[in-house]
Amino acid sequence: MKAVVHHTPSGFEGLKVTEMKEAVPGRGEVKIRLKTAGLNRRDLRVLQLERDTDDPVILGSDGAGVVERVGDGVSGVKEGDEVVVNPSLNWPHRSVAPPEGFDILGVPTRGTFARSIVISADNVEPKPAHLTWEEAGVFPLASLTGYRALFSRGDLKAGEHVLIVGIGSGVSTFMLRMAKAAGAQVTVTSRSEEKRSRALELGADAAIDSNGDWQEQMKGEKVHLVIDSVGPATFEKSLGQLQPGGRLVTFGETSGPHVEIPLRPFFFGQFTLMGSTMGSSEEFREMLDFVSAHQIHPVLDRTYPLSEAPAAFLRMKEGKQFGKIGFTIS
Repeated sequence: MKAVVHHTPSGFEGLKVTEMKEAVPGRGEVKIRLKTAGLNRRDLRVLQLERDTDDPVILGSDGAGVVERVGDGVSGVKEGDEVVVNPSLNWPHRSVAPPEGFDILGVPTRGTFARSIVISADNVEPKPAHLTWEEAGVFPLASLTGYRALFSRGDLKAGEHVLIVGIGSGVSTFMLRMAKAAGAQVTVTSRSEEKRSRALELGADAAIDSNGDWQEQMKGEKVHLVIDSVGPATFEKSLGQLQPGGRLVTFGETSGPHVEIPLRPFFFGQFTLMGSTMGSSEEFREMLDFVSAHQIHPVLDRTYPLSEAPAAFLRMKEGKQFGKIGFTIS
């Protein structure tokens, strides 16, 4: 089968589209004939990883398709079911942090950028009926990450004001739609005027220039919750926009791995700082219910055939996308 793989050397030079042997489901597993898949920033990061083997590994965490074969001991899933893949591995129940053994689908495990995938039946859920195949294939990782950051960690309530830093990614555009569906007021930031305009079209109440004076642009208004996945480039500005007792959730380090916290404003403001990453299978099912109840659709940027995977990776690396980049497989 055709697949997008990575092997030595690290970086883009190791990114290839090649033929790989299809796997057979074992006990408790299902084989899914994938129709679509989604590109995530994680896929860019794994290109830089040094691995213990030179063997090619199939990339990809997001995917949707039809169950083609069911292994022994599987119940509740049958051949012909239309499903989405939950990329959160070995995290069955909601908890304060991922359990030992948690991993994300795609490197070191076989991922979704291929004709088929074999995965535990515990990691497939029914495809939301209101989503097209293109939408269903790109939303799982981003929507799960955004759902946990907003609700499980951020405890966002209707009527609250949330600031989403760095609009344009799959996660941030999904959070915008989920926060509005929950009845929140939403402000977003971006360096790009085009992305700010797109966010307003999607329902953002306000969009500010990341390079400008945030307090001036927000006219002194403070927020209950900030979601910042950018890191040191925006972290201090994010803290500055919290009202007393405000919460800040972070799940990324786009601009670097370390930040400095101005302690006096932090403790005097009684702020709460929380980390977040992905989410449990329990939260994945809650997210699916939320998305279906509010008829939420992911924002699609561009869709590529698997054969053009390097172009898709380059578009994400250059930060040109607004929403999710997808792959058509069938």
